[in-house]
Amino acid sequence: MRFLRHVFCGFVLLLLAPATAQAHLVNTGMGPFYDGAMHLALSPDDWLGLLAAALLAGLCGAQAGRWTLAALPVAWLVGALIGLLSLGIPELPGLSILSFVVLGLLVALDVNLPAWGVATLGGLFGLLHGLFNGAALRAADAGMLNVLGIVTTVFVLLLLVTAAVVSLRPVWTRVAVRVAGSWVVAVGMLMIGWLFRGRI
Repeated sequence: MRFLRHVFCGFVLLLLAPATAQAHLVNTGMGPFYDGAMHLALSPDDWLGLLAAALLAGLCGAQAGRWTLAALPVAWLVGALIGLLSLGIPELPGLSILSFVVLGLLVALDVNLPAWGVATLGGLFGLLHGLFNGAALRAADAGMLNVLGIVTTVFVLLLLVTAAVVSLRPVWTRVAVRVAGSWVVAVGMLMIGWLFRGRI
């Protein structure tokens, strides 16, 4: 029995051991477009901020959702292109985390911003994270198809989450959205703590 336990533990460790480690770009084996989409999915500071921006746009109404849907992906694309073409853009994980904590805080506090204000915040978030994504893709020798994969995924997720929040009618659902915003803030605070302890 003990021998089987050791064999099982060894097998599990073997499964968990990666063949290669890639810090910024995931190789899905399905091509650069899907590699870009997976890069977004595996970057918590990107998708948490995207979630918070979508929740905020949805809480502020259909007009804010439409304007944010126009501004954020375009800004992300512009930022990614700048990052892809520029040299020496530093990684600033603290700024990246702070950007989605602010959006999550606005959701948790249920701040009712005008549509242009929500779109501006979304655009600034998209520009910043697009810039970081572009710099990471440049470091990984990736190209335009990776950027298009990221931006397309951003557009689809933003559209789905914003539309879902705009369609909510009962009061308790608005509270649930605010709770989701507070969770985004909590994760951000945890990540800031890890950053100061040198674990990110």
